[in-house]
Amino acid sequence: MLSVPDHLKPPPPLADLIHAGPFSLFLDFDGTLVEIADTPGSIAVPDLLSARLDALSDRLGGRLALVSGRGIEDVERHCGTIAVAIAGSHGAARRMAGGEVGGAAMVPVPPAVVAQIEAFATAHEVGFERKPHGAALHSRENPAREDECLAFMTSLAEQHGLAIKRGKMVVELVHPGVDKGAAVEAFMAVAPFAGSTPVFVGDDITDEDGFAACERLGGFGISVGERNSALARYNLADTAAVQHWLQL
Repeated sequence: MLSVPDHLKPPPPLADLIHAGPFSLFLDFDGTLVEIADTPGSIAVPDLLSARLDALSDRLGGRLALVSGRGIEDVERHCGTIAVAIAGSHGAARRMAGGEVGGAAMVPVPPAVVAQIEAFATAHEVGFERKPHGAALHSRENPAREDECLAFMTSLAEQHGLAIKRGKMVVELVHPGVDKGAAVEAFMAVAPFAGSTPVFVGDDITDEDGFAACERLGGFGISVGERNSALARYNLADTAAVQHWLQL
């Protein structure tokens, strides 16, 4: 049975937040809307998730965005077309609900670096995931290799002026400045998000950047699961609790 951080209470009902005034909702994907699986490709997506998120976005006046470490195209491979705003690759790519692309074109990690990551994965029997912005190593199926993966990726990042993103048994390389907090701030600078109270829901370390951005902008974060969050104000026990809170 999952435990939750004892210092964090459940968030106010969604209806209460809507009644209190305009607010924007930013949702992580893996571990928040869908259960984490052994491999990135083996997730089970709830039926009609995309349509239900679209309906929720309408209820919020369009102020809903997915913010995922996956690429946008990868999310849509599992969910179908996403009709709400979305940031993929930890915010390196953004798209508004109407399809307009936000920000500058995404700059991927150099192919030679990606090749080194793939070679390491093969030699150390860990999962390799190619992403639009770079690549990731997954140690969920070989947890004894987690520290080796982190050490290798940290060294590679230092050599090439890159940054690492850590998650649950995953580590990946991105360009400096790419994070979920920056994605939240970019969305909050434009309509329909501007002027509202931001709320971020996420389960992993990378979501802390989203929580921090929301706090800076007068909102708050909601952590998911039993991981102790340094910045979240509230907690939901698991993905089922998230679905219930969102009334999906």
